[in-house]
Amino acid sequence: MPLNNEQNSDCDSSRFSESTASSSSDSEYSRQSFTSDSSSKPSSPASTSPPQVVTFDEMMAAARNLSNLTLAHEIAVNENFYMERTEHPQNSLPGRVKQIVHQAFWDRLEEDLNEDPPEYEHAIKLFEEIKEILLSFLNPGANRMRSQICEVLDTDLIRQQAEHNAVDIQGLANYVISTMGKLCAPVRDDDVNKLKATGDIVALLRQIFRVLDLMTMDMVNFTIKNLRPHLQRNLVDYERAKFQDILEETPNALDLTTEWIRESIQDELSSVSCEMSLPPGAYGTSKPNLSPTLVLTNSYLKLLRWDYQTKAIPETLMTDEGRLQELSEKLYQLKIIACISLITSNMLAAVIEGIPNFVEKQKSIAFVLLDGINKKTFNLKDALNAIGIQTCSEINKSLTERGFAPLNKEVEANLVGQLCNIVDEDNPISSLIDKRIHLYMKSLLASPCLQKSMPAVPGGLAVVQAEIQTIGTQYANIVNLNKQVYGPFYANILRKLLFGNAEVNKAELAPPTN
Repeated sequence: MPLNNEQNSDCDSSRFSESTASSSSDSEYSRQSFTSDSSSKPSSPASTSPPQVVTFDEMMAAARNLSNLTLAHEIAVNENFYMERTEHPQNSLPGRVKQIVHQAFWDRLEEDLNEDPPEYEHAIKLFEEIKEILLSFLNPGANRMRSQICEVLDTDLIRQQAEHNAVDIQGLANYVISTMGKLCAPVRDDDVNKLKATGDIVALLRQIFRVLDLMTMDMVNFTIKNLRPHLQRNLVDYERAKFQDILEETPNALDLTTEWIRESIQDELSSVSCEMSLPPGAYGTSKPNLSPTLVLTNSYLKLLRWDYQTKAIPETLMTDEGRLQELSEKLYQLKIIACISLITSNMLAAVIEGIPNFVEKQKSIAFVLLDGINKKTFNLKDALNAIGIQTCSEINKSLTERGFAPLNKEVEANLVGQLCNIVDEDNPISSLIDKRIHLYMKSLLASPCLQKSMPAVPGGLAVVQAEIQTIGTQYANIVNLNKQVYGPFYANILRKLLFGNAEVNKAELAPPTN
C-alpha cells in the first residue's frame, strides 16, 4: 500500500502550518517549550550519549517510530494524502508469480467442491477470513450486526454441516453479499451488485475478496480522514515525543542535523572573517557572538540549494524532504525564468514595450520549454536556445504586424547567446537573481506575520512574483512547523556548538506566530 502524495501537498502543508501557528494555545505552548529548560519535559531532547552499540531490536524499534512519525506527519499536513493498493503489472515477475499462485489456489478450491462428496475445508477457511474482514468494518456499537455475522458465519457450525454434507455455500455467499451492501461506501454499490450476477461459486468467492479489498482500502482512507483533525491538534507533541523515542533507541539520530547546523556556523564565521578582513580560522578557540536564530535561519535557507539526489537531509527534516525538494526545484525554474525576462527587458526594452502582454507570453513559453528542468537528462542550454528563438519569433511577428522591421540577425544572435549563458556558474544575471531570491526567502523567515503582510519582492522578480510568493509561503510554513517540533533539539545543538555548556535563549528560536 504506497503512500499517495498529490501535487498540491505543499499547499495543504501551508494551510495546516498556518492554522497551527495562528492557534493561540499552540503558540503559547511553543513559547513555553522553547523558554523552559529542555530537561524539564519527558519529551525534551536527551543529552548526547557516548558511542554505544545499537542492537537489531533497537534499530527496528527506531525504524517503527520513524515510520509512525512520517505517516502521522503526512496525514496531518497533506489534505490529499490517501492510501491505495499496489498491483504489480501482469507481465512483471511479481505479477506472474502472484497470478500463478492465486490461480492454483482457486483451481484447488474448485476441485475440492467438485469432489463427491465435496471437500469444504478450504471454503470454510475463506468464510472465516470473510467474517473477520466484515467484523473489522463495524463500529464498536454495532452489536446486533456483529452477533448476526458471528452467528451466520460460525465456522464450527459450518464444519458440522459439512460433515453431514449440508452446507449451503451459495446461501452463505448471498448473505455475505447482502452484508457487504450494507457496509460498503456508496462508490462500491455497483461492485457489490455485480457480485449477485456471478453464478459460479468459485468465481463468486474470488470476486467477493476483490471487492472486500476495495472496501478495506475505503475504510483505511475513511479512518485517515477522521484521524486528521486529531493529529493536526496534537502533531507538535506527537512528533517531538516520537523523535525523542528514536533518539533514545539510536543516540546518533541527530548526527546529520548537527553537521547541517555546524556547516551554517562555519559559513557565518567565514562571512564575518571576510567582512573584518581576517583570514579563515583567525578566531582560534574563541568565536564571535553569532546569533542562534541567524545560524538556524541560514541552515534552513541551505535547504533551497540542497543536492537532494546525493546528500542526505538532516534527520529532523526527513518528513518534509519531498516537499522541500519540490519547492527547491520549482524555485530553480522560477530563477531561470526571472533571468530570461531580465535579460530580454535589458537588451530590448524599447522594442518589447509596445508588444501587448509580451512578458506573460515569454513567461508561458519558458514554462513550457523548461518543463522537466530538474531531470538529469534535461539539457538546459538547448532549452534556453529554444526560448531565445521563440522570443525572437514573437517579437518579429509583432513588429511585422505593426509595420516595423524585424530584429536584425546580430541582435537575435546576441539575445539567444545571452540567454544560453545563464547556465554559466559565474553568470552575473544568474548570481544577481539567486541573491535576490535568497534575500526574499530570508525576509519571509524573519517576517512576524505572513497572514497580514508579505515582504516586498525584490526587483527583477516581478515576472514570477505570484509564484515565488506562493512557494515562499509554503516554505516558511514548513520551516515554522519544523521549529515548533524540533526547536528544543536545535537549542541543545546550538548550545554545544556556539556556547559550550552555556544556555541558548530558546525563545529566540521560536517561530513567528503567523
